[in-house]
Amino acid sequence: MRAITILFFLLSCLFISCSKDTNDTYESIPDYPNVKATFGNTIDLNNLENYDNQLVPSYITKDNSNLNPITNKGATLGRVLFYDTNLSVNHTIACASCHKQENAFGDNALMASNGVNGTTGRHSMRLVNTRFATETNFFWDERAASLEIQTTMPIKDHAEMGFSGTNGDLSFDDLITRLEGIEYYKELFTFVYGNEEITESKIQNALAQFIRSIQSFDSKYDSGRALVTNDNQPFPNFTQTENMGKNLFLTPPQFDGNGSRIGGGVGCAGCHRAPEFDIDPNSLNNGIIGTLNNTGIDITNTRAPSLRDLVKQNGMINSTLMHTGNITTLQAAIGHYNTIAIAPGNTNLDPRLRPGGNGQQLNMTGAEMNALQSFLVTLAGSNVYVDSKWSSPFEE
Repeated sequence: MRAITILFFLLSCLFISCSKDTNDTYESIPDYPNVKATFGNTIDLNNLENYDNQLVPSYITKDNSNLNPITNKGATLGRVLFYDTNLSVNHTIACASCHKQENAFGDNALMASNGVNGTTGRHSMRLVNTRFATETNFFWDERAASLEIQTTMPIKDHAEMGFSGTNGDLSFDDLITRLEGIEYYKELFTFVYGNEEITESKIQNALAQFIRSIQSFDSKYDSGRALVTNDNQPFPNFTQTENMGKNLFLTPPQFDGNGSRIGGGVGCAGCHRAPEFDIDPNSLNNGIIGTLNNTGIDITNTRAPSLRDLVKQNGMINSTLMHTGNITTLQAAIGHYNTIAIAPGNTNLDPRLRPGGNGQQLNMTGAEMNALQSFLVTLAGSNVYVDSKWSSPFEE
């Protein structure tokens, strides 16, 4: 009996000890009242959205996130920063003002995007699938050496978000001071980095993680690619026209001595490489040399976003095309490449567009143009436009 009593006592102590440990663990979870008050149910720091372990198809091999891997914590902070108008001097412009989820994170403005002191110098680039590319330089002219560097350059631009530190503007240090005074940022930076300190590099890393998390692999193309071993095989789920367009896209053209196509495909994949459809880092100017202010020429534009979600599944373009935004339909874009005219002063035209020194003449038939357009529509997904983890966390 004495032994049973002692055993019962020890088990009781063990139960109390375990219960206390459990309560201590629960009580040790930090409380973030200002995050809760500001974001309500759109952000739950104890149940984060999945940013770091999303499904990526096995045939996708390019990935430029290695130096700044995506984390659920970091991307959550990046989401808040991306949508916060506090990052502009007059509290009116956020990154999301020019990169809208409903447009595959591009801008549906006809040409320039609106900033705090005027408009942007080039049309805003779509951000979808930014991670899945070899090219690590950013902006149309590649002036940013990494996505991290790129993320704060619009903030420090006089016209865009205004913290330039020039022309009487506040500086980026003034922005940091502003963010330090916002209670939900004190909590979020502590949550992500372990302390309240806010630095440009922390802002850059978080924004880049969020942007790289934006992915789209639920297109008709992806459904077909999963059924075959390589892109050159006919996709069972494609129509005859879509498979024809795919072959035209992938197959290099054959030219005569005057740059006129006499066989083969149209060679889009030379610069826009399947299956990521990212831009070849060696690509040069594509024949568009205009400027938004119609002053002079601009031959420095050598980058392009992924062709994925160039359009929605209904074929409607997500934003006007090229750095000038002057091309408003897929038909017009295809027409541009069908006949390349070498403009005076364009010393940077990609050699793939000037075979034998002549502007390419692809001589596409109406059926070929229709097939190529049909294939480009197969690159459109649906989830990227509606997934809540990429939407604004600020409750309306």
